[in-house]
Amino acid sequence: MLCDNISRGSDGALYFAGQSVNALADRYGTPLYLMDEDRIRQNCRMYLSAFRASFGEDALPLYASKAAAFRRMYRIMAEEGMGVDAVSPGEIRTALSAGFPAEKIYYHGDGKTEADIRFALENGVGCFVVDNGDELISLSEAAARGVRQKVLLRITPGIDPHTYHAINTGAVDVKFGVPVETGQAMEFVRAALHMPRLDVAGLHCHVGSMVFDEDVFLRTVDLMVGFMADVRDELGFVFRELDLGGGYGVRYTDDDPAADIPARIGEVSSRLRKRLEEASLPMPRFLLEPGRSIVADAGMTVYTVCSVKRIPGYKSYVITDGGMTDNPRYCLYGATYTVLHAAPRGRLRAIFDLAGRCCESGDIIQPAISLPAATARGDRIAVCTTGAYNYSMASNYNRFGRPPVVMLRGGESYLAVKRESVEDVLALDL
Repeated sequence: MLCDNISRGSDGALYFAGQSVNALADRYGTPLYLMDEDRIRQNCRMYLSAFRASFGEDALPLYASKAAAFRRMYRIMAEEGMGVDAVSPGEIRTALSAGFPAEKIYYHGDGKTEADIRFALENGVGCFVVDNGDELISLSEAAARGVRQKVLLRITPGIDPHTYHAINTGAVDVKFGVPVETGQAMEFVRAALHMPRLDVAGLHCHVGSMVFDEDVFLRTVDLMVGFMADVRDELGFVFRELDLGGGYGVRYTDDDPAADIPARIGEVSSRLRKRLEEASLPMPRFLLEPGRSIVADAGMTVYTVCSVKRIPGYKSYVITDGGMTDNPRYCLYGATYTVLHAAPRGRLRAIFDLAGRCCESGDIIQPAISLPAATARGDRIAVCTTGAYNYSMASNYNRFGRPPVVMLRGGESYLAVKRESVEDVLALDL
């Protein structure tokens, strides 16, 4: 199987986190987001252990909230000792409402409004990751007199991570951060250092998501340490934190490579120490922002088949009760998935496009997948590795409600986010 939390029973029935997928679908209905809480905690502990071994006790992994943000997730992160990054007042408020400590929230985003900035300041958010000069000025003006707000400065190092164009965030011409190559990053730092209400703690960068190439973070280290040395030489300032963002890839299909994340983190540590020694710079506190690699393989989405449509000489469709409203990633950038039938249906296989019920010809969850040829209305279909960027990117297109999130833990299940009803959607209409 793709991941060790997916299995088949002796009768061929599908299990996730040790629990029957069909039984869970019967209990909670479909479409249904399943989340393996034990796997989420295991992934958090993997990062924390690797960080402590490679960078020391003060190094901190920050869970990237945008991957999957709801109260229960923040409670898990707090219990596991993680920090979090947030990109909106909505994510911050959700974290605070779950009891997550404000001082361990790093606030990202390239379009913070004046109201956003005031909200984060008033709620004691620990650190702003400042994206641009306009935000720098606004934050400096809004910060309370006599209080220095901790900030990281986001720069773009000009790295090509060889990933999907839509999730490449490290190039010179992306919308995030301030580029080093043009000289603007140095002026960005200079400006920040002249703002007495801001405590410039360190630098931030993020080169992209779904990164498997081993050298991407190593090249990023080289460029970031080089820039840190340039700042020291030109401005006489030494940063005390370094955040390399997120990006480690996960396996969506058997063709994807497996990333040995603890080993990669160890390599980053060795490279960073070497480059810092060469530049005569002290070791900064190290931060990283895993999101997908914390929750993706902890997720599975379950659908019920509404119809099977065969067009002789062309193609066949399995149409489900979900679609692009609960998983837009294929529509956005052709993301690949592993799709499994939840119960045995004979040995003969056929190729289908797995589609949704939205009124869009592009409402495809995954094209050209192999399923039992006898797949029929009422069957359950599972899409694997959907813990990241499915619930958080879901929409109400065609007035469909978002699916519930059911957490699986120690052989039991419980509801973390209820199913969104039409009444919930209508509640905002006047």
